Amino acid sequence: MRPLILPLFLGLFAASAAAQWRAPDGSPGPAATAVMERITRAAEDGLDPRHYPLPDPSDPMFDQRMTATAAAFLGDLTGGRLREIASRPDVIRGGHAPDPVQAALGIATAADPAAALAALEPSDPAYRAIKAALAREIAAIPAAPPPFPTGGTIEPGTEDARVPAIRARLGVTGEGLVYDDALQEAVRRFQASQGLSVDGRIGRNTQAALNEGPVARARRLRVALDMARDPPVWVGPHIDVNIAEQRLRVIDDGRTVLEMAVIAGSRVRQTPPLRTTLTLAQFNPPWGVPMRNAKQDLLPRLRRNPEAVIAQGFRVYEVVGGERVEVDPRTVDWNAVSPNDFPYLLRQDAGETNALGRIKFVMPNRDDIFMHDTPQRSLFARQERLYSSGCIRLEQPYALMAYAIGWDRARAEAAIASGRTFGIPVRMPLPVVIAYRTALVGADGTVTLRPDAYGLDEAYAQLLDRGVTRVATR
Repeated sequence: MRPLILPLFLGLFAASAAAQWRAPDGSPGPAATAVMERITRAAEDGLDPRHYPLPDPSDPMFDQRMTATAAAFLGDLTGGRLREIASRPDVIRGGHAPDPVQAALGIATAADPAAALAALEPSDPAYRAIKAALAREIAAIPAAPPPFPTGGTIEPGTEDARVPAIRARLGVTGEGLVYDDALQEAVRRFQASQGLSVDGRIGRNTQAALNEGPVARARRLRVALDMARDPPVWVGPHIDVNIAEQRLRVIDDGRTVLEMAVIAGSRVRQTPPLRTTLTLAQFNPPWGVPMRNAKQDLLPRLRRNPEAVIAQGFRVYEVVGGERVEVDPRTVDWNAVSPNDFPYLLRQDAGETNALGRIKFVMPNRDDIFMHDTPQRSLFARQERLYSSGCIRLEQPYALMAYAIGWDRARAEAAIASGRTFGIPVRMPLPVVIAYRTALVGADGTVTLRPDAYGLDEAYAQLLDRGVTRVATR
């Protein structure tokens, strides 16, 4: 987050001298009245009016304090309340928001303050759609039903005391406790809209989504609004990966020129939001198994059946005298090897069974995240695709390869058939943003919320709630 400073900073008093916030009779003038009224409606934009204290007109410093309050509000409304978050490099501001102090003074001296204020409000269609969705959730809060008890999975055709509550949430008519066909159809539609596995079974994730009431949804829409303020304007193509949606898009001049499903990190092995650049496409990549995967995934398999691990192209090494020496996995007593004291390095040769598939896309970053092909193609048919150990698995690696390096599939397959491991630089560096955005806006303005699987919405909302009033400087 950008460093917080006192709302009354040096130069503000002098700048406020020209402001006409007070009417001749000492009451708030038209500009002050317009700003004060708008601040009382700050919740419409997901902001808390309590963060912008309104000064007392009888205060001798009213003009200066009014400028400070107006600037604080306008800065948050146009530029985002959270400007920089160390853990969220995907929150990108375009740098086009007006200087908040100058914006406040412009309203104070405008012939039509209300019109000047309205002209500063975010006008992006996606922002307005999310704002409208927030208004609907706020309006639904008084009539929201209490949550139903979560627990075991409700299977189609079974009886469960929670069925009436689920019917009410989905607007399905019916009586009794049986999970019938009509309700199952509605559950499947709901699961599809939420990015959940469409299996008709009301399990843990579906129960959580059904139980998320308007208060929780409004809280997440507040986050979406703040992330959408002062959006960047991209010059040239870039790759956008949305973890929450499990989707990749190549966007050029505002148009999506390539789109595909992806598999992102699981809830326990999360894909971190990041900004980087795609630099290289690698054919027939070997896989240097990260230590976490070696200990948690491959060690149990080595204990059960080392031969099966060898058959999938894995090799085991240990460091002896500073040099890496290959070890025959069949000679190791794996039951005596502890995850807390794991002395081996594992590597998987390139090939059909390699976890990275046949193509890897290199994009340097400190988290060692990359995009790659995968032999587990069946996972792309699932609605929810949070199964990886952090890296991004691609539904159409050949399509991204063709875009990035200009090779057609025949040429790529010939390179793969050679069995040789080598890389080809991309035609031009492609910026990559791996983002976490749970609010999705359709072409028709419909807003849907994907599950907050990583809890990043809640972490962001807690930062929004910090009750510190400040005016941001540029």
